[in-house]
Amino acid sequence: MVKLLIFIIITVTVFMPFTVLSNERTNMKDTAVWPSGAAGWKLSMAPECYDSKTTFKYMNGAAELYLAYNLRQLTVLRYEKPGRPSITTEFFDMGSSEDAFGVFSFEQQDIDAEIGQGSEFGGGLLRFWKGRYFVSIYPEEPGNDVENAILDIGKQLSSVIKETGNTPRLLAYLPDKGFTFTGKKIWFIRSHILLNQRFFISHQNILSLSTDTEAALARYDTGKEKVYFLLIRYPSQVRAEAALSSFVKSYMPDASQQASVKTENGKWTKAGQLKEFVLIVFDAPDELLAERLLKKTINTLSGKNPSLRE
Repeated sequence: MVKLLIFIIITVTVFMPFTVLSNERTNMKDTAVWPSGAAGWKLSMAPECYDSKTTFKYMNGAAELYLAYNLRQLTVLRYEKPGRPSITTEFFDMGSSEDAFGVFSFEQQDIDAEIGQGSEFGGGLLRFWKGRYFVSIYPEEPGNDVENAILDIGKQLSSVIKETGNTPRLLAYLPDKGFTFTGKKIWFIRSHILLNQRFFISHQNILSLSTDTEAALARYDTGKEKVYFLLIRYPSQVRAEAALSSFVKSYMPDASQQASVKTENGKWTKAGQLKEFVLIVFDAPDELLAERLLKKTINTLSGKNPSLRE
């Protein structure tokens, strides 16, 4: 009977995390949910929890990034080891896998660490997303041993997250095949402030981006030049029409009837719309490439690619 009781206790302890992190009602302050540590680093205190209204108390201005992606809850963990720098783990519940991916994509720049559904590790900072969660783990000071501990904690957290999710469906509509590009970079964005950080359009929100819109910005490298393609999905066709009208009036008032204009830098901007989608090409080296990118995407959106039909 005693052996059976011990087995039950061990089973509950091991498998509890895999249950609670997939449950909306999880008590994130429960230390039993989280990895206890790695390589001598131990969880040093009860987790700190913040919601969308109190996150500013923890990260001040940096909270804007996560709030722009519909942040629900932030849990902060700290791991300590005597004589070594502490490790901070920031665990964000973004509410959806699309927003978790969005946060990850916005600052992605290092090589994949093969943790979660997408990750990067560089300069001692580990970032990854899985399901509706985004995780950031970093040390107080760099060092090989602390970096190994960070990767270990990250792998443990990834295994604790039971659910997986999908990248934003919008990304599948971006033009790619049929074009000769040397590289591509993609960001999933909901805020005009964040959009401006990747490609500046206007200090004003002339495209009416908000937490209920979806925007995919792709940068295509053509050798020495970079072409940007912006695809936005609005909740309705009416809002898309209004946004396109606002953009053309503010950004390209001298555009032709086809919403195409050669800008001051000698490159082309071209805009279009299909139902609830707005499509814009920036910095195309010639008008023909801008036209091809728009037509390719419109063909996909209009159902000529059966695999992408709603």
